[in-house]
Amino acid sequence: MSPPPEHRRAPPPTDAETLCRTGRKVIATEAGAVAALASRIDAGFVAACQTMLACRGRVVVTGMGKSGHIAGKIAATLASTGTPAFFVHPGEASHGDLGMITREDVVLALSHSGESVEILTILPLLKRLGVPLIAMTGQPASTLARQADAHLHTGVAEEACPLGLAPTSSTTAALAMGDALAVALLEARGFTEEDFAFSHPGGSLGRRLLVRVRDIMHTGAEIPWVPEHALVLDAVLEMTAKNLGMTAIVDAGQRVLGIFTDGDLRRLLEKAGDIHAVPVAAAMTRTCTRVTADRLAAETVRIMEGKRINALLVVDAAGRLIGALNMHDLLRAGVL
Repeated sequence: MSPPPEHRRAPPPTDAETLCRTGRKVIATEAGAVAALASRIDAGFVAACQTMLACRGRVVVTGMGKSGHIAGKIAATLASTGTPAFFVHPGEASHGDLGMITREDVVLALSHSGESVEILTILPLLKRLGVPLIAMTGQPASTLARQADAHLHTGVAEEACPLGLAPTSSTTAALAMGDALAVALLEARGFTEEDFAFSHPGGSLGRRLLVRVRDIMHTGAEIPWVPEHALVLDAVLEMTAKNLGMTAIVDAGQRVLGIFTDGDLRRLLEKAGDIHAVPVAAAMTRTCTRVTADRLAAETVRIMEGKRINALLVVDAAGRLIGALNMHDLLRAGVL
C-alpha cells in the first residue's frame, strides 16, 4: 500500500548544478582529510619506516572490507617500489593463510576502527611469532593501535559520504599514508628508475626504461648503406630496398661519412632535376645524428624529436656503421 501523499519523500534533485556541487564537496572533504595527515608524519611514521627497512622477510599487509582493498593496493605499491610485500586476508589467515607469515616478516594491519575482529583474532599468534606489527587506524586508543609496535594515525574529521557511513575520506587517507610509506622507503633504499622498470617489464614504463637501441635497431643486410663513391641514384635504390627513408654513406672501413634521406632527395630534385650523374657525397648530410647501441630507446626518441628527424644511424665507438632505426621501429617497440 502506497504512503499517503503528505508522507511521500520528494525525489532528490538530479540537476547538473546539484550533482557538480556534491562532487566538489566530496573532493574538498577528502582533500582536507589528506592534508591533515601531514602533521601525523611523526615518530610513529619513522618507527614504521625503520621497522620495514630492517625487515629481512616481506611486509605482510592485511585489512578487512574497504580497508582490505586499500591494504591490497598498498602491498602492490610497496612491492613495485623496492619493498617486498603481499596481501593476506585476515579472515583467511585464521583458516590456514597465517602460515604464509614467517618470523622474518613485518605485518602492516589496516583497520579504521582498530577493532576489526578478524585482525584482533590473529594478534596473539603474531605476538607469539615475534612478528613486528605496524597498525594504521583512525583510532589511536583502539586495541589494534595499542598492541602495535608502531602506529599510523589516519583518522578523519568526517567522511565524504553525507550519511557518515560509507568509508570515503578514511580510505583515501589510508591510501595516502600508504603512499607516503612506500615513497619514503623507496628513497631510503636508493631505489632507481631502472629498479622500477625491472618490476614493470611488461608495461610501457618498463619498455621506456629498459629497451635500448640494440634491441630494436636494424642490423646486417637490413642496414641501408652505399659507398662514398656511389651516385645518388644508387642511394635512392638502396633507400627503396631497405624502406627506412634514408641510407648511410660509408668509407671502405664502414665508418659513417654522412646520411642521405628522403628530404635530401627532394631538395636535390628542386635544384638539379636530373640526378643520374650526381655523386651522393655531394648531396648527403655530413653532420648527421648518430647514436650508440647501448643508448636507451626513450632517449633516442627525445633526440629525434628535438632534431625533428625520423631516422638515424647507429655506430660503434670507432664510428663504424652497425645499425639503423626510424620512428616506426620505436613505435613498434612501445617506447613512444
